[in-house]
Amino acid sequence: MELTRCTSCLQYSPTLTSPTFRHQATPKPSLRTISSTNAVVSTTRMVVKARGGGGGGGGGGAGEADTAVVEKPKVIRRFQVSEGHPAPFGATLRDGGVNFAIYSSNAVSATLCLIALSDLHQNKVTEQIPLDPLSNKTGDVWHVLLKGDFKDMLYGYMFDGEFSPEKGHCYDASKVLLDPYAKAIISRGEFGVLGPEDNCWPQMAGMVPTFEDQFDWEGDLPLRYPQRDLIIYELHVRGYTRHESSGTQFPGTYRGVVEKLDHLKELGVNCIELMPCHEFNELEYYSYNSVLGDYKLNFWGYSTINYFSPMIRYSSSGTSNCGRDAINEFKYLVKEAHKRGIEVIMDVVFNHTAEGNEKGPILSFRGVDNSVYYMLAPKGEYYNYSGCGNTFNCNHPVVRQFILDCLRYWVTEMHVDGFRFDLASIMTRSSSLWDSVNVYGNALEGDLITTGTPLSSPPLIDMMSNDPILRGVKLIAEAWDTGGLYQVGRFPHWGIWSEWNGKYRDVVRQFIKGTEGFSGAFAECLCGSPNLYQEGGRKPWNSVNFICAHDGFTLADLVTYNNKHNLANGEDNKDGESHNNSWNCGQEGEFACISVKKLRKRQMRNFFLCLMVSQGVPMICMGDEYGHTKGGNNNTYCHDNYINYFRWDKKEESSSDLFRFFCLMTKFRRECESLGLNNFPTSERLQWHGHTPGKPDWSETSRFVAFTLIDSVKGELYVAFNTSHLAVTVTLPERPGYRWEPLVDTSKSAPYDFLSKEVPEREIAIKQYAQFLDANLYPMLSYSSIILLLTPDENA
Repeated sequence: MELTRCTSCLQYSPTLTSPTFRHQATPKPSLRTISSTNAVVSTTRMVVKARGGGGGGGGGGAGEADTAVVEKPKVIRRFQVSEGHPAPFGATLRDGGVNFAIYSSNAVSATLCLIALSDLHQNKVTEQIPLDPLSNKTGDVWHVLLKGDFKDMLYGYMFDGEFSPEKGHCYDASKVLLDPYAKAIISRGEFGVLGPEDNCWPQMAGMVPTFEDQFDWEGDLPLRYPQRDLIIYELHVRGYTRHESSGTQFPGTYRGVVEKLDHLKELGVNCIELMPCHEFNELEYYSYNSVLGDYKLNFWGYSTINYFSPMIRYSSSGTSNCGRDAINEFKYLVKEAHKRGIEVIMDVVFNHTAEGNEKGPILSFRGVDNSVYYMLAPKGEYYNYSGCGNTFNCNHPVVRQFILDCLRYWVTEMHVDGFRFDLASIMTRSSSLWDSVNVYGNALEGDLITTGTPLSSPPLIDMMSNDPILRGVKLIAEAWDTGGLYQVGRFPHWGIWSEWNGKYRDVVRQFIKGTEGFSGAFAECLCGSPNLYQEGGRKPWNSVNFICAHDGFTLADLVTYNNKHNLANGEDNKDGESHNNSWNCGQEGEFACISVKKLRKRQMRNFFLCLMVSQGVPMICMGDEYGHTKGGNNNTYCHDNYINYFRWDKKEESSSDLFRFFCLMTKFRRECESLGLNNFPTSERLQWHGHTPGKPDWSETSRFVAFTLIDSVKGELYVAFNTSHLAVTVTLPERPGYRWEPLVDTSKSAPYDFLSKEVPEREIAIKQYAQFLDANLYPMLSYSSIILLLTPDENA
């Protein structure tokens, strides 16, 4: 997620607030009254001693213990109710029933709400089960065990307590809240379709597990690729197959992705990074867009409602079987990806939630324990390091355990292979009411840490890095946030964390478009950015290299537009990043002369060649392989339409030769032992060159970088980039008994841009270079890059 997303998401429209949940003419539960559908109520007498002091309630101060005689309801329901257990959190199968446990330290009462699927859409609670603070509470955990028939049954909670935002409390007993640990969230079943009465925020509820829940993994096991061997593909589940040209049976769904996994296999990627697939509300930004004549939606999904539930409306089955089918469909995607040798990484958003600022809805965390889950100022205001209204209180002991539990669940139950953490620098900031004794066990001398202070050893990152389950998966940080904390090269890593290398993106864009003063920095990028990672003991694979991602220009737009063109977002072109380091190659927009269009294709190949020959882990953005354009829009968060859809018809066009180039370059990278090194290259393997061998030009005016690289499979490679507007003839390093043979030249038109073995008349094409190669020379056009291979000289 880039630092500028949408300017309208920081404040919620009054029409998008959480609705008051309507009950079946049921009074608020208390010790004296319980209302329950299909229940018979009788009463017995009980003696209650009120506990004085501040034991987590709203009492305030010690006092004399009072004794009262009240009528204790004895309810005979279709469920057998017992005390239950405080662990694990969530709804779990246990002792022949379902155990419900939830943390809330400041609530004075809690009620478990059971909701039949048929009642959910009518805003009805099927049954309420008040929890006794004496028998159904251990410490700050409320719990109950139920036995009975849970078919088509959902659940939520109601908490009562102080509603005092200035003190950090937002309890509202009229709200039915989601359990943060619920494994599936049910509300609307179809993406982009309004709820009852055109409600953008209809009531939601969690799935109750049953003993029938099962999935056949067919022996699926983690692929466990070394990270240095990855080629990552950033993918949006809905956007990948939603366009009609995909021809899939289940467009825009997990199953749709499965139908098109073979495309990724052909492209040569072995890891997909799924943009957010946790439950979110795509109607969060719902409003009419007069520019396009459609409605704005939260298409990207960076606004999580629940972290355990997969996005239900990405499933072809929707809400059927109370979300179990959606869970299994996600598992099916992971299983089928693994069958094809493709790992699955999830893009997760633990920096903020969909509840937004003080004007946002009360859905879950805010109503369960606002002061615990969010980073609050002394008067209850929300810190906004995320740029989206609130900041998740990641280093609070309860919250960091929640995050750990969630990540473990997705690894063990859903078989995912790793995570990319959106705005991960927020996870390094100190929590609200920071207390070193609480966090580290003892006071630290000179500890002046306040809320939000960056920590050198964040407890959450420490726990994740040393967790026996999570330590074995991929952990990738987007090492910045919107509060100005930029940690690329400095993110706390414990030797295992990788980073989205934003500096790689910026430097490569500048150098390839011909900006002076970047030749040295470009060389560092080619080596895996040792200037960022070597001193800290990390490796080249700790750098995830990318030219483009979901936010910002696509690769095609990067060479087509100097300026952003975001009018379609309905925000007067004020949103999105204004500094993109792009170059339109001479004319703004898609309609350009032939020479400009040829240069643009050359530049796209230059960028991708650079990505494939750089040490580190390359990441490809969905659609770049065929030159997808968003019309110069670099902030397409709100478009559920052709702007964000993968255009399969464009990919299949015979005139599109970029896909072939991508496939051949990824194959070349996989074949080369030297292009995925575990350590930074040294002079024993790599030598730098200029226009003449062994004399690199690192001056401010240099626009030429070349190097040779010894490879145990290919022998030796010569790679050169000429980003000047002038052509140049380079002198090649002499290798007695050998000669250089051209493989890639981005200045040539397809198929001669990559001289693979199946190219017709390949030998003739190579002989055309003979007069230069015999003299150990090679001519390079302006804005071009080449790869030459060292081969035995038959005439030597």
